[in-house]
Amino acid sequence: MYKYIASLSLFLFTCVSPISLKSQELLNPFDYAILLSGNFGELRTNHFHAGIDFKTKGAEGKPVHAVTDGYISRVSVSPGGYGNGLYLTHADGTTTVYGHLQRFLPAVADYVKEEQYAQESFSVNLYPEADRFPVKKGELIAWSGNTGSSGGPHLHFEVRDTKSEELLDPILFYKKQIRDTRPPRIQGVMLYPVEGEGVVNGKKAKQEFKKLSPKDGKQTLTAKLTAWGRIGVGVKAYDYMDDTHHVYGVKEIVLKVDGDTVFHSYIDRYALNESRYLNSFVDYADWIDNRSFYMKSFIEPGNKLRFIKGKDRGYLTIDEERPYLFEYILTDAFGNSAYLEMQIEGKEQPIPAPETEGRELFSWRSENKFGAKGIRLTIPKGNLYDSFYFKYTAKEGETDLSDIHQLHNTPVALHQNAQLSLRLLTDSLENKTQYGIVHLHKGRRAWIGGTYRNGWIDATIRELGQYSLAVDTVPPTITPIDPATWKNKRRFVFRLSDNLSGIKTYRGEIDGTYALFTRDNRSVITYHFDRERLLPGEHSLRLTVQDGCGNETVYTQVFIMN
Repeated sequence: MYKYIASLSLFLFTCVSPISLKSQELLNPFDYAILLSGNFGELRTNHFHAGIDFKTKGAEGKPVHAVTDGYISRVSVSPGGYGNGLYLTHADGTTTVYGHLQRFLPAVADYVKEEQYAQESFSVNLYPEADRFPVKKGELIAWSGNTGSSGGPHLHFEVRDTKSEELLDPILFYKKQIRDTRPPRIQGVMLYPVEGEGVVNGKKAKQEFKKLSPKDGKQTLTAKLTAWGRIGVGVKAYDYMDDTHHVYGVKEIVLKVDGDTVFHSYIDRYALNESRYLNSFVDYADWIDNRSFYMKSFIEPGNKLRFIKGKDRGYLTIDEERPYLFEYILTDAFGNSAYLEMQIEGKEQPIPAPETEGRELFSWRSENKFGAKGIRLTIPKGNLYDSFYFKYTAKEGETDLSDIHQLHNTPVALHQNAQLSLRLLTDSLENKTQYGIVHLHKGRRAWIGGTYRNGWIDATIRELGQYSLAVDTVPPTITPIDPATWKNKRRFVFRLSDNLSGIKTYRGEIDGTYALFTRDNRSVITYHFDRERLLPGEHSLRLTVQDGCGNETVYTQVFIMN
């Protein structure tokens, strides 16, 4: 018990910043009680959730207020990401971020619009001077919305360390304003025999166990388990809060074996460049195949997350024929905890050797290269989380462009990227930019693209999987939306779509001069008639759209400005 307290104290000392230690309560940005639809560190595709999501009663246009004194240090506008975003810098060394906003204050909106026309771009990142937009605590700064990569109306809110830009858990600033009496709930356990070093229930493959039963205020895994050698454990769990139906991420995970703490995770801050390590923190293959998040209670050698600690990196060596008692303790930010006990019987049994025939060892410590007929793959050092025996297969593709190349038999995430080159079997296109690599998964094609080089297509990829070559010769589609209403509503609205490589650029012009079309994440673009830039009379609209292969579509129309 003493060892656990000492290691926990050391962990908190090394990971909690002076800012979080001296933090004080922040103002609720809304004028109604706080309910959250997302919490800090929640597991998302390829990243941890960087803040908290305030619910806005299912509506847009709620007034958003500054949570403390400061100044607007950054304004961002993008069709994806945070959409319309504001960054406020404060004297205490923090920056707060407000994302998915519907609209800014008029003075800020005018500043943004001026810069968009100056840069001739809807997407902008602006850094106004510190004295341009000062704000006081409680002052109106914007209205909530649903812009960018948002799945519904809400306010995404972050607290950052201004100097390091590391993300802090905003809930620590709002604990007195949020009601949460509900503990996390454990939904399953996964056991991971280390290849060539361990076995579970006589098998070398990972195994999932979901049958849990309550006992003395704890959950108990009822399955009969035996193991030998080196293994890892993972847990699937979600957190809950009062007065909402949403599920949340678990803040703290402790795994004990025979009373000794072997793994501890406590997420209260992390750096932006650490977020993709989520793909090692979770079972990536299970997420890709089943959309299920199992959190590993062992630390792969290439995982550099600072908020996780483990004795022997969390791996367990079962080398005695006796029962081993495993206990999970999962706790949320408010101290509500869930407990799970399971027993694994140490039983000596044969451990199968690693499957190496027809495979190459890819080491997490070094650069890895692979080549075969029609394919070249280079994975730079620092992109693998663990070593494994790489398996490659190829089969005939649906077209005569290339084979279908299977890079390993299970999905593997890369921390940054790898270089993939595929050779064309037939090279008949005059416009070489129309060739591209595609990622194949469950019948879908995702365009990767690439650059043509002497019959090869070179591209970067961020995961191992199934790849082939495709062509995109079809230009984008421009679809007018409700054109009969344009005159009365004084706006043009279009939907942009593409069959494969996606919309890369669009440009609106009126009478040959740039016209600002806003764009949302659903590829709808809108131009609002601008009396400051359009005089009454006849005008000519020209809208040019290009996809990722350079295929172009042009829409023109003459209209009258009253």
